[in-house]
Amino acid sequence: MFELLETLDTPAHLRTLHPGALGPLADELRAFILQSVSATGGHLSANLGTVELTLALHYVFNTPDDRIVWDVGHQAYAHKILTGRREEMAGIRQFGGISGFPRRCESTYDCFGTGHSSTSISAALGMALAARNLGSPRHCIAVMGDGALSGGMAFEALNNAGRYPDLRFLVVLNDNDMSISPSVGMLREHLGALTADHRASHEVNLFKAMGLTYTGTIDGHDLAQLVKTLRTLRSRKGPQLLHIITEKGHGYSPAAADPVLYHGPGKFDPVQGICPSTPGPQTYTHVFSQWLADEAQRDSRVVAITPAMREGSGLSAFEQQFAGRYFDVGIAEQHALTFAAGLATEGMRPVVAIYSTFLQRGYDQLIHDIALQNLSVVFAIDRAGIVGADGATHNGAFDIAYLRCIPNLTIMAPADEKECRQMLHTALQQDGPCAVRYPRGGASGSAPSPDLTTLALGKGEIRRTCTQARGHRVAILAFGSMTQRAMEAANLIDATVANMRFIKPLDNELILAMARDHDWLVTVEEGSIMGGAGSACLESLASQNQRSALLCLGLPDQFIEHGAPEQLLSYYGLDAGGIARSMREFAYTFGLGYAAPGITPNAAARQASA
Repeated sequence: MFELLETLDTPAHLRTLHPGALGPLADELRAFILQSVSATGGHLSANLGTVELTLALHYVFNTPDDRIVWDVGHQAYAHKILTGRREEMAGIRQFGGISGFPRRCESTYDCFGTGHSSTSISAALGMALAARNLGSPRHCIAVMGDGALSGGMAFEALNNAGRYPDLRFLVVLNDNDMSISPSVGMLREHLGALTADHRASHEVNLFKAMGLTYTGTIDGHDLAQLVKTLRTLRSRKGPQLLHIITEKGHGYSPAAADPVLYHGPGKFDPVQGICPSTPGPQTYTHVFSQWLADEAQRDSRVVAITPAMREGSGLSAFEQQFAGRYFDVGIAEQHALTFAAGLATEGMRPVVAIYSTFLQRGYDQLIHDIALQNLSVVFAIDRAGIVGADGATHNGAFDIAYLRCIPNLTIMAPADEKECRQMLHTALQQDGPCAVRYPRGGASGSAPSPDLTTLALGKGEIRRTCTQARGHRVAILAFGSMTQRAMEAANLIDATVANMRFIKPLDNELILAMARDHDWLVTVEEGSIMGGAGSACLESLASQNQRSALLCLGLPDQFIEHGAPEQLLSYYGLDAGGIARSMREFAYTFGLGYAAPGITPNAAARQASA
């Protein structure tokens, strides 16, 4: 089935083929991607659309000496297959397997890691200038796709690139009129004009105005034309931009017809396609979606903002119901936040629906434009904690640490779906910025009530009380998604469990009461230990002159790799058994009442399994 593909181990082998073999090879490569992704899950539509481009780039350029930066990185599956990782695709995005994105540590052909978007032009420009200064003839190529050009950083880089007429530097604009959702904004209109009327390329042309030599548009699925054009551009000096038109999902009609559905599917039968699924357990994203619609119905000032994550953030229904109050700003997190600030100054109540990992990209705007001015903006922070297969670039490990140091900002973490709705409503009632962080998925079994209730600001609650006598009493201070696991661990070792609810302001009275009534404390959070909620509790105890032994559990000081969330939580000791085991080890080590644990320490167990 893959006779040609199986003869190729490196792009050097690819470059030995007759040009006439590239078409059949493209068919095999596309079929392999479909077979692979349908068996493992992953990004499909974007990768089906870049098959011919990937072949042409590796056929014309001398990779890995010539550098290719893929942006966004989820369009690089064909690149991985052609660069020696064909067999490893069976484990892509799985624990211990290869990443779904380019990674420098994975292959010499992955010259730059690109999990987020809009970074490739900056990176490739840096590489090109380094090559020039080192006297190297290498070419550096940035491949922009899936709406990455809508990110402001891309324009900063284009503005800079046009200043250097002596570079071997190429930007390939893979224009498929899509991000994850359909592309939005006036840039889309400009690209459409260039596509519709080739004469426009000689008139008003953004790229030419910025100093790049523009070539386009050409059919990104025409291999012969791609190879010919790339060879021409390879012979030129100076910053070049090649504008190609591709179809997301090309070659597989279900994906071409619905590229959003097939953007990042789970496992499916490629013959039948993705079958309509029965409604599953309610997720936090569903809770947010319903809450936002209810609030918007009640208050005409409520508006929603997303940086190109309509489906992922649960805003599809809101857009249909409240079209004039829904704003997709494209892949532009910095703009999204300052735009929200502007709305808030005029009395609107903006809700920014954003993933934890993407909020990092608007950090200065969060501080300078929102918090400093104490503007009432609600942040619905989805995918807080471990997200799974997307791995290190997408895990929401850092938001607690990077948010809690910002003045004026309230931070909440719900223990379940019911509390998530209550916290979102509480956030909307506050003066000043508020963030509610919640994980991917849900299904705690605690269904939200339809009413809109407000929680007492900065107050936690006791969910379980320890029955032990003094000398053996321990309390777990649980934050957000860890509350249920803390309850399960407490049933194993008999501990008090406090659902802290608020990371900022902390319930200092509750922390002090737990310290005075127990022999030692444990904090547990689905976020970075360094600077996280546990650190906040230590600061609270110190400020109240309370000396208590305290064990902080959370994600370690490292980037968390890809894998199934439950598998990763277990690996890092954040499932019920791991929490209980860590508590027994801590108590035994410091003489806090438990007998010898009789369990291999977590760290040793992880080393043994590595």
